[in-house]
Amino acid sequence: MAVVERELKRVAGRAHQEGPLQEDAGRGPLEYRDPHQAVKIFGFWLFLATDMLLFACLFATYLVLRTHTDGGPTAWELFDIPGFTAETFLLLTSSFTGGLATLAMRRDRRNQVLGWLAVTMALGLGFLGLEIKEFAADVAVGATMQRSGFLSAFFTLVGTHGAHVTYGILWMLMVFIQVARRGLTMQTARKVFTVNLYWHFLDVVWVFIFTVVYLFGVVM
Repeated sequence: MAVVERELKRVAGRAHQEGPLQEDAGRGPLEYRDPHQAVKIFGFWLFLATDMLLFACLFATYLVLRTHTDGGPTAWELFDIPGFTAETFLLLTSSFTGGLATLAMRRDRRNQVLGWLAVTMALGLGFLGLEIKEFAADVAVGATMQRSGFLSAFFTLVGTHGAHVTYGILWMLMVFIQVARRGLTMQTARKVFTVNLYWHFLDVVWVFIFTVVYLFGVVM
């Protein structure tokens, strides 16, 4: 009987020591461990769904108006293949580095998170610089929003995406500062996760812009 009691105590002691580790391992990623943070992430998914509807409307408008050039410049005449290809390369690469920032956050490596966020912001700024250069070149040859329905739809769609990218960079900068000051907590981890989720969403939208607007415009 004494042997049984000793064995039960030994097993209970081991469970007490290992239990917190097993419980912590089963709690999932840092940003989901606090129920309040998890609810906020779910709310952000809902926001992305509404933003997707906004871009769907803009794409539909563009597809209707893309042939309405009114004798003005066409997509084939305006679009610069090396230019929009470089924009695509920068944005796709920034999405990859944003994913690396999330991965580093999951591994509790603050300095790597900061480094990858900085690289992502730099690539995003490069994308914006090329897009502004493209818009300026179009305006210089008279291809302004009021020139035709095609140009109105083009500038509205691509410009709205560019505005989202600008906001994403500013948001990422705020997250960068908070992580640098506070470290990786459940709250800052949620912010790193959501800002990169937003960035990936913009990357997916750009893939559609690249295909529907630029490639179809050059080919068709």
